[in-house]
Amino acid sequence: MIRHTHNDLSFSIGGLCYQGTYALRTCRSLNVVGKLKQWAIALATIAALILLTAQQAHSASRIKDLVHFEGIRDNILIGYGIVVGLNGTGDNLNNSPFTEKGIEQFLSRLGVNTKGTDLKTKNVAAVTVTATLPPFARSGNRIDVTVSTLGDAKSLAGGMLLATPLLGADGNVYAVAQGQVAIGELITTRSNANAKNNAVPTSAHITNGAIVEREIAFELNDMTSFNLSLRNPDISTARRITENINDVVGEDAAVALDPGTVEVAVPDIYDGNIVGLLADIESVIVEPDLPAKVVIDEKSGTIVIGQDVKVDTVAIAQGNLLVTVVEKAGAGDKALFGNDNDEADIADLQVSRNNQPGNGLALVRQTANLRDLVAGLNALGVGTRDLISILQTIKLAGALHATIEVR
Repeated sequence: MIRHTHNDLSFSIGGLCYQGTYALRTCRSLNVVGKLKQWAIALATIAALILLTAQQAHSASRIKDLVHFEGIRDNILIGYGIVVGLNGTGDNLNNSPFTEKGIEQFLSRLGVNTKGTDLKTKNVAAVTVTATLPPFARSGNRIDVTVSTLGDAKSLAGGMLLATPLLGADGNVYAVAQGQVAIGELITTRSNANAKNNAVPTSAHITNGAIVEREIAFELNDMTSFNLSLRNPDISTARRITENINDVVGEDAAVALDPGTVEVAVPDIYDGNIVGLLADIESVIVEPDLPAKVVIDEKSGTIVIGQDVKVDTVAIAQGNLLVTVVEKAGAGDKALFGNDNDEADIADLQVSRNNQPGNGLALVRQTANLRDLVAGLNALGVGTRDLISILQTIKLAGALHATIEVR
């Protein structure tokens, strides 16, 4: 029986009680050695279960968050339009002849002939209108659009976009956009909180500014197979996705074609019910296996380190920086690091600065966790640039088992 009390961190396993940090006491007149073994085994089992649960809860993800279904995709729409009603901030027609031609064509469709007329209005701007048509969008649905100037207009503030057809890649009209354009404001910085910083005035947004006029034909339930495309291609992840899908479906319906693609054949029980199959598949939990990687953004000084990044035994000299990382030091390591007490087997991380000459060489032992090393360097205030140099140099020496990606 295991009894645990949160208040005093004490518990009893099979008659052996534990209380405090290191104190052990017997609850009954039993063989202490035998009970100690049972106690150790029980603790190890509990620790293993807790660790396994924590790792699974931390890293496992749904398939819908790891892949996207091929064929279910967005489509880009674009159109040419005119924004009117600007307060003298429109295109200069002498510099933007396409704006003048656009005005003439627009007025001509309304029965107004302006050919040969010298137009001098400054309240009109030629714009491009872009939008994204989501999958399974039906006729009558509304989508957002973005409006951007083509000419030398100074601002679109207060303007109105006239009816603009939006074309797909095949040249067909899939939506029509129209509405009042809106220019948002940028979030002010703390150092200049009272300033009014406007967004780029030559680009605007219209929420629900377009109406879908044509649907893209896609018969989902007629499919006999479909592909899952991994957002981060990986051989192990593709195999795990395949195995987990087959466990749920009950047959070998999924096959990994390559590290980035898993093909799923529609089982007979899901014939005509692809939506149900996709719903069952996308909620399946998979633990992705990603390669060890260090991503460095030199412009912003940002460093992102994966949890599987490891280093081999390596000595580092960085100015007056002294780093010592010990992983389960043995008897021979005690003398190396000058540690003769009984707690030498405990993994230890020591990072310090030493201004004495000759002490700038640090030893990082094999299997040391790079995250702990970086945490120690940051605790001393090591700059990001120095940290980037250290990581790149360790990689150059072949002691860093990870891919460094510099952006």
